[in-house]
Formats: sequence, structure tokens, C-alpha cells
Amino acid sequence: MSKIDELMSGTKEVLTARRVYGDPYEQDGVTIIPAAAIWGGGGGGEGEATDASTGSGGGFGMIGRPVGAYQIKDGEVSWVPAADTTRVILMAQMTMIAALLVLRSILRFRRSAG
Repeated sequence: MSKIDELMSGTKEVLTARRVYGDPYEQDGVTIIPAAAIWGGGGGGEGEATDASTGSGGGFGMIGRPVGAYQIKDGEVSWVPAADTTRVILMAQMTMIAALLVLRSILRFRRSAG
């Protein structure tokens, strides 16, 4: 088996539904099944040169973030979204920057008009 085949085999083992849905757990009659968004990618190469050297290589990366959980209570299933605090903070910062830029433009306009 070549190194590329080994890399692809390992990739298939990593990108499974188990990475997206965590192990369910139960407490006080409520079952929680955590869920995440997973992105991954990989690449590789293999070859031989005309002299005595040979080459191969590969790599793989994966990013995951929680998106929420399924809650099962009294036979009813509901979706509970995860709060992404990083996104909330980033949006607040972007809103503040936009507000400051608008305020600066208004003040400049008033100075030049008056």
C-alpha cells in the first residue's frame, strides 16, 4: 500500500458521523446528542525522479465547531443551538467599527459644511 493510500484510508476513518455527532448522554430522563460542523481536506503527491531519489508526501487538516445538540425528553426531540461566542464578539466588534466610521464621517461633514 502506498503512502497516499494510507493517507486516504486514515482520512476516511477521521471524517465519520462520529466526529459530527458526539456520544449521547442521559441525565434526569433527558438524552443529549451533541452535534458539530466538521470541515476537512487533504492532499498528497508521489513520484520518482530519473536519478536515485524518490518522493512522496501528504497532509490533512480538519476544523470542527459545535453547532448544537438534539435533546430528547418525554419522547419529543428538539434542537438546541449552540451559542457561538466567538461569532457574537466578532459581530459586536464589526458593528462598533462601522458605527465609529459613520460617526467620523458625520463629524467631518459637519466641520466642512460649517
